[in-house]
Amino acid sequence: MQDEKQFEQLMLQYTQLKNGAEDISRMIDNEDFDTAITRIKAREELYLSCKCIRKYLELTPVQQKELDAILEELRELELANIKKLEKGMEDVQNELKVNHKTKKIQQAYNYNTHSKGSIVNLQE
Repeated sequence: MQDEKQFEQLMLQYTQLKNGAEDISRMIDNEDFDTAITRIKAREELYLSCKCIRKYLELTPVQQKELDAILEELRELELANIKKLEKGMEDVQNELKVNHKTKKIQQAYNYNTHSKGSIVNLQE
């Protein structure tokens, strides 16, 4: 009976984590990164709680199958969030490179008395 209640509590917590991952995905899509980071940090305690419950809980095969299913969903959501963030990071890096090159070119053609005769390396 105690194991059943703990299993229900564990499933509830994993459901909260799954819902949180979906919320974080929406925040990333809306570029609300500050709130997403805050939400990610707040979930750490929930992950630790799940880990502790799983450590001492003996699951039946049916419970294990149910747990594996929700863990797989959570894993897929987290990987999707990571991929979104990686793509966003690549986009920002590319944009920074373009801006850096544009700034160099603008500075090269911005003649004043201090920069006359300077050479610009356009291969960077």
